[in-house]
Amino acid sequence: MAKIKKAFFCKNCGYESPKWLGKCPACGEWNTFTEEIIAKESGSVAASLTRLPSSKPQRISEIRENTTERVSTGNPEVDRVLGGGLVRGSLVLLGGEPGIGKSTLSLQIALADNGLRTLYVSGEESAEQIKMRAMRLGAGNDECLIYTETLLENIVAQIEELRPDVVIIDSIQTIYTELIDSSAGSVSQIRECAATLLKYAKTTNTSIFIIGHITKDGTIAGPKVLEHIVDVVLQFEGDNNNVYRILRGNKNRFGATFEIGVFEMLDAGLRSVDNPSEILLTHYDAPLSGIAIGAAVDGIRPYLIEVQALVGNAAYGTPQRSATGFDSKRMNMLLAVLEKRVGMKMFSKDVFLNFAGGFRVADPGLDLAIVAAIVSSYYDRPLMDGVCCAGEIGLSGEVRPAPRTEQRISEAARLGFKRIVVSGYASTAKKVKGIEVVRITGIEQLPKALFTE
Repeated sequence: MAKIKKAFFCKNCGYESPKWLGKCPACGEWNTFTEEIIAKESGSVAASLTRLPSSKPQRISEIRENTTERVSTGNPEVDRVLGGGLVRGSLVLLGGEPGIGKSTLSLQIALADNGLRTLYVSGEESAEQIKMRAMRLGAGNDECLIYTETLLENIVAQIEELRPDVVIIDSIQTIYTELIDSSAGSVSQIRECAATLLKYAKTTNTSIFIIGHITKDGTIAGPKVLEHIVDVVLQFEGDNNNVYRILRGNKNRFGATFEIGVFEMLDAGLRSVDNPSEILLTHYDAPLSGIAIGAAVDGIRPYLIEVQALVGNAAYGTPQRSATGFDSKRMNMLLAVLEKRVGMKMFSKDVFLNFAGGFRVADPGLDLAIVAAIVSSYYDRPLMDGVCCAGEIGLSGEVRPAPRTEQRISEAARLGFKRIVVSGYASTAKKVKGIEVVRITGIEQLPKALFTE
């Protein structure tokens, strides 16, 4: 038996230290070091891991070019975020809050009728629980195999025997290997298991999905090296009180990370939303004040979203400022610009801002729509029908062009809007049929563009 060796690891970034430290020198977090046993018996090597095929050095002229073959997961929104489909031999990490739908989405991928032989490995649920969820989702792929196990050596042995096209691990925090004496979910266990799965995926051309938990601040639990090991990092976002979910790509070695996938959580699972604007716009019987439509872009995907604002007299000495789904500091900046450049007395007004669908938006191109909603509520006057906005507002009151202005205009025209207010500095070469493009250079020109035909 070798001498027992212990070390301290930072739970936030995975930094290793021979002694306990109060502050991590790598990430700067306090009280994150935990002690783990990292020694193992002399000569104890897992039999299944020794059977992994090994690669040999090659001359660069002898390496065959790979065309990065992609296969469909059976879910168009997931394929969109992955860059057109799943790359064979890739390791994909899916993270999200508890109850957001990570297991539901991964099981729908496993059950999709895509012609892929899938092995679904669960370390959190029994086979009966997975069967109940599969019946609710509607099982369509009889090639999906369910395996409940937490020991990595047994999982690798089953993968070698079955040779599936896709493997789903739910979740990486429940998997452990006998090579390390620490408990499952520790920094060393997560790092070792992820590295082993990556080596297997690359050497056997098997695509592997691993599900990861997240911490209270929204980052994926475990060492930061976990995100560096995998090929693709997907973040599943949304509010448990709302039915809409967004799948974002934070990292993708096989494509760009500017795409998003939109889902709607129903009783029968997650439904792909091909047109996000359909869930973010509301049709009212009568025009209402304080409501404006903004043309937003998330990555390269344009959509229209409803902005709601309520402006009222402050009942107390200090006015209230609340923003749901938007940065409250940026909203205060826009209110200061309105007061300074337009002369609106916002210092004595309560202002509440909300986005439809519970979406969180960080697009600066929605500044113009937010200001339009605030102006409409301030004067209690509805905006003219069929108008939307797209533009960024500077501190001096100038209206700056929003990124991808042409795509925003095309999306507004496709949904039947008659007028869109954009920056006069935007260079839009082509004209879109069926929509009037109104250009303004200053925020003081906005009311005339919103309330007059």
